[in-house]
Amino acid sequence: MCLKLFFLTSVFPVILKNWRLQCLAACEKKPYMAQINLNINEHAAKLVARTRAAGGLAPVNLERFWADQERAVANPFGADIPQVPLGILMSRECIFAELDIPETPAAWHRLLHDAVWGAEVSRVYNDKSEKIVGRRLLSENIPDPKLTYPPVKQLYDIFEANNIWHNESYWLQQSAHGEAELQQLLDRVEQRLENLRSFILPANWDSEKHRLMALGVQPPTYRFQRGPVTFATSVYGSEDLVFLIMDNPDLAVRFRDLMIRAMLERARILDEESGQFPHGFQFNDDNCCLLTADMYELFAYPILKTMFDRFSPAPGDRRYQHSDSAMGHLLPVLSRLNFTGVNFGPTLPVSLIRQHMPGAVIDGQLAPFTFSRNEEENIVREFLRDFEQARAQRGLLFATAGSINNGSRLTGMRLIMAAIQEFGR
Repeated sequence: MCLKLFFLTSVFPVILKNWRLQCLAACEKKPYMAQINLNINEHAAKLVARTRAAGGLAPVNLERFWADQERAVANPFGADIPQVPLGILMSRECIFAELDIPETPAAWHRLLHDAVWGAEVSRVYNDKSEKIVGRRLLSENIPDPKLTYPPVKQLYDIFEANNIWHNESYWLQQSAHGEAELQQLLDRVEQRLENLRSFILPANWDSEKHRLMALGVQPPTYRFQRGPVTFATSVYGSEDLVFLIMDNPDLAVRFRDLMIRAMLERARILDEESGQFPHGFQFNDDNCCLLTADMYELFAYPILKTMFDRFSPAPGDRRYQHSDSAMGHLLPVLSRLNFTGVNFGPTLPVSLIRQHMPGAVIDGQLAPFTFSRNEEENIVREFLRDFEQARAQRGLLFATAGSINNGSRLTGMRLIMAAIQEFGR
């Protein structure tokens, strides 16, 4: 108990403080490299000056850019690609600032739940994006409820975590507090896995599947999951998971193994229902930064390895992780998973990621807040920095090292396109 108290009051706050400081450093644009090459500063200043002189529209040949982009994005490692491929194609989150719509919880709820309104504002946004960057970027489709399968229960349902709307997003609620409750929860999960099909599929599944298959609509499959650490900290709590792995590794392993069983069984059922077996799997695991390398190797690594071995067996199959946090200490462990694509936090330089993952396409490493704050010279500097680190081996898809947040502007995207066209060839 003394060790727990010491960890909670002394060690864990330091871990969180260091993580926050690293994130803030990236957001405030403290560069990864000890010094920024003076040419980078000069190139950035000149391009931004030309952009401002043109009324905020960076100088770029749009037709040529998108023709080159099509070739480049097809194979970011290609020896003959004409330029660095662009991975920033914006998101619906950017609608608020771009269209001067107040970003309120009510507006967020409407954007996610009112398909007609979402399509309308996307259409207005696309009218603007077509003029600025030469492409309509957001989907304007309105899903037809008559062509949609009834919802299938998720992994968090199997582990009894409620997914509730709070402010501007959905949040999983902790379903077990303390080891005794976790033991009981895992007992119930084990029982659930005995007949998981009847639990995850709704009562009208068979009739709806028959109707929709006749219309050519395939059932969903399962190839994406909130990562094991993020998922486990939602179900059991962040500090509790750390203490569990430290104090009761046997129970932590049981938790881990039931997650593996549940994921494999859920995927098997949905594959069987769809008659398909698509290759590839993706995890989004921001909270992985909370574990040491040894803790991660015990708890999370076996989950990723099992899922990749099962669903991504071929060399070119998608093995992807998004973790926009300061998780560089995990790279030696993650390197053994042979990722084909990664999107890591802004404190990790391209050169360090490439050192550990020579075959992965790196989606990054523009700090999301550099982009959303429209720090024009820093946007160009970060591109030039990443291009310089990636040019020898290639494999960079220039994107934000994390989410594309509200505040990210179409003029900022055009500025990146201009930097790619002028410097990133």
